[in-house]
Amino acid sequence: MEKPFPRPLLEALATHPDLPAFELAARVVTRGELLMTIARYAGALRANGLHQNSEVAIATGVTPEGFAVQISAHVLGCRVVPVGPGLTPDQAARVAGTADVLVVDETRAPIADAPKTLRLSELSGEPGSLEPQGRPDDIAVVAYTSGSTAMPKGVEYTYAAMSAYWAWRTDEWTEDTRRLAERYRRFLLFGTLASAVMREHLAFCLLGGGTAVVPETPPVFPRVLEELRISAVLLTVPRLCRILDALRKKPADLRRLRSALVAGSPLPPHRLREAFDLIGDAVHQGYGQTETGMLTLLTADDVAAHPEAISSVGRPWTGVELEVRDNSGKRLPEGATGEIWVRTANAFRGYRGEDAKPLKHAGWVRTQDLGKVDAHGFLHLTGRSRDVVIINAIVHYAGAIEQALAEDPAVDEAYVVGTPDERTGEAAHAFVVTSNGGTPDLDALRAAVREKLGDAAVPSTITVIGSVPVAASGKPDKRALLSLVDLHRRATG
Repeated sequence: MEKPFPRPLLEALATHPDLPAFELAARVVTRGELLMTIARYAGALRANGLHQNSEVAIATGVTPEGFAVQISAHVLGCRVVPVGPGLTPDQAARVAGTADVLVVDETRAPIADAPKTLRLSELSGEPGSLEPQGRPDDIAVVAYTSGSTAMPKGVEYTYAAMSAYWAWRTDEWTEDTRRLAERYRRFLLFGTLASAVMREHLAFCLLGGGTAVVPETPPVFPRVLEELRISAVLLTVPRLCRILDALRKKPADLRRLRSALVAGSPLPPHRLREAFDLIGDAVHQGYGQTETGMLTLLTADDVAAHPEAISSVGRPWTGVELEVRDNSGKRLPEGATGEIWVRTANAFRGYRGEDAKPLKHAGWVRTQDLGKVDAHGFLHLTGRSRDVVIINAIVHYAGAIEQALAEDPAVDEAYVVGTPDERTGEAAHAFVVTSNGGTPDLDALRAAVREKLGDAAVPSTITVIGSVPVAASGKPDKRALLSLVDLHRRATG
């Protein structure tokens, strides 16, 4: 029988109270101290009138206390809304505006038009009960996406879904999961606790007996990995590429690094090979979504056994069923390209204020991503059904154009955006980051796209950039690339 969320974590903290849970420079917070902080915050939140199904917006820095107040609200059965630091004032107000209480620390200013605000430093009182009060069908978390649209979506998870989450189900961890957990002895915790993927892997670290290591200042890669003796880290593709660029110039001692999980956007195969060469078998390629958590994982061992898997994102992860289907929802055979559907017990319930029914059917979730599964069960992504450019009424997937460009050995990264065009309805515009700052043959890049996808898919412009702009989430910021297209148009008249 599933233990109600967040009981597995509370039990893990109580079982080994003297082991470190968090490390911040010279400050070490033991598991017992973290558990007491959770209990103290639970008592204080209860004293402020919060209870089952109350809504608590939380805007804090990356600290043990910021994590503890999230868990304490879950103990009470509250609906927790983490508020990320990268939101505009209007977005932050909309995210936090429906909450009964907003909790902030010294790193975050109060939010305009927010409800009653409690400062974390003022939450004190008698420790409260740590018996989880969340009801299975109540919403436990509203996790906002990174904001590829003007307003991030609020992804709702129930207490039942959180209880079934792979990272929390230690009793059902497979041998692969346990092996990965062993690599999380010292997990680098940075960025924001509002990130669903960061919370997912923080829980994995703590439940597996590891320590979350928080850098004192914004981390400088790869130096931070060496200096803090990090064994596990989450990386976006742009961040991994910057690490590889640095390692080309100056080696770093990364012998302690055992898991560098790269996710968030496609990683070209030649970059993954370079990562294996420069970093080693610590590198893992992952694929997942805020709505589902981690879905697949690719390891160096997978690639050693099946070299063709280097162009994939791996096999389905613990508790994940995966199928590729056509537009009518019919399952496609091995090797056929279609939309990726997944089924997992910890999938989201829906979007706040929106109808999620078109994405869910009989327990299955439509990812809106495109791909195929090969004979060995590896998933190969080919694009996103949402990321398209419609040229002369024909749909062209940006991901497919990006893959064609990235196959050129002179190109490290490729990104495509679409803009309105008077002649063709829309036009594709490509941006490429080159190896060692070189200059690629643009005509050869156009020819590669033409040969693979046809003349209509050839980008109207191909621009070489030093690095891709990134959003607050660390992912490539395509809205910023659209701005570059607009700047170029104004400059050229």
